[in-house]
Amino acid sequence: MSGHLLVTGGAGFIGANLADRLAAEGHRILVLDSLRRPGVEANLSWLRQRHPRLIASALGDIRDATQLREALRDADAVFHLAAQVAVTTSLEDPLEDFTTNLQGTFALLEALRRRGDTCPLVFASTNKVYGDLDDVALQADAAGWWPCEPALRENGVAEGRPLAFHTPYGCSKGAADQYVLDYARSYGLPFAVLRMSCIYGPRQMGTEDQGWVAHFLIRALRGESVTIFGDGLQVRDVLHVNDAVAAWIAAWRAMDRAAGQAFNLGGGPRNAVSLMRMLEEIGSICGEPVRVRHEAVRAGDQRWFVADTRRARAALDLTEPIGWRAGLRDLADWLRQQQGASARYMEAVR
Repeated sequence: MSGHLLVTGGAGFIGANLADRLAAEGHRILVLDSLRRPGVEANLSWLRQRHPRLIASALGDIRDATQLREALRDADAVFHLAAQVAVTTSLEDPLEDFTTNLQGTFALLEALRRRGDTCPLVFASTNKVYGDLDDVALQADAAGWWPCEPALRENGVAEGRPLAFHTPYGCSKGAADQYVLDYARSYGLPFAVLRMSCIYGPRQMGTEDQGWVAHFLIRALRGESVTIFGDGLQVRDVLHVNDAVAAWIAAWRAMDRAAGQAFNLGGGPRNAVSLMRMLEEIGSICGEPVRVRHEAVRAGDQRWFVADTRRARAALDLTEPIGWRAGLRDLADWLRQQQGASARYMEAVR
C-alpha cells in the first residue's frame, strides 16, 4: 500500500512518530501542523532530516478551509491528530477548544465527503468520552484505586459503555468522535475512531496539563519536584507510542473491518499503574526518590481508567504491548540523549 498520506498534527508527539513509521515504509507524507505547541518544530526538523524525500510539510490550521482543501488534494488516506489536547486548557478557553477539536474535525469530514471518493480516515479520540466514571464503585489499596467489580478490574472499560462528556475537552472530542462515526454510517465513508488512553514515549513534550509520564520523567531527570493533583493513587493504563503507531497503521490497513467503529487504544490491565507507583519507578531509574507535592483534584480527573482493548486487538490483529517498566526506561534513555544533544529541545518542554 502506497500513496500520499496526510497526517494532521504530524509535528506533535504521536503524529511525528506515526509519520516517521509511515515514511520508513516508503510512503509520501504531508504533515499539516500549526506548530503552536512549544517544541514541535524539533519534531518536524527531525522528520525532514530522516526522510528528506518523503516528508513534506504545510504550516496551517485545520479550521482554515482553503489550507485544508489544499492539504487534502492528493491525500490517499488521512490520519487526523490535530487537536487541542488538554482538559485544563479547555476549561480556560473553551471556545478555542471547541473550534479546534469539533469545528476543525467537522470541516475535515465535510471536505472528505465533498471529494466524492472513499479516502480513509483514522481519528484520534480519547478515553475522556466515557466521563469521570463516578458510577463505578472503587476501592483503594497501596497500589491505587481499583473497581470493586471483578470483571471490570480484570478487563477494563469496553467500548459499549455509555458515553458521558465532561469538561469542554470531553465535549469537543466526544462530539467529534460521534461525527466521525456518523459520517461513516450516514455516507458510507471509510472512517474509524481510536479512543486513546495515556500514550507515552520518545518525542513527547510532556507538561503538567498533558503527557504526564514524560512530564514526570523530565522533572525528575532535572532534579525538580512533581505536583500530584489528588492522592496520587489514580490509575491509568499507559501505552508506548510504538504500540500506538502500530495500531494506527493497522486500523488504516484493516479499514474494511474497522470502518464505522470506535476502538479503545490503551495499555490495558497489564499496563495499569498508579501515578505514585510510576513515580517510584522513575525514582529507581534516576537513582533517588522524586520529590512530590500534592494539590487539589482537578475537574474531570478519573480516579481509575483502564481500557478494555480486546476488541481492538482482535479486529486489528495487534500484538501484546510493551510493558510499562520497559517502556519507561526507553523514554528515560531517549530523554537523557536529548539532554546531552540538544539543550534547546529540553528547554522547549519546560
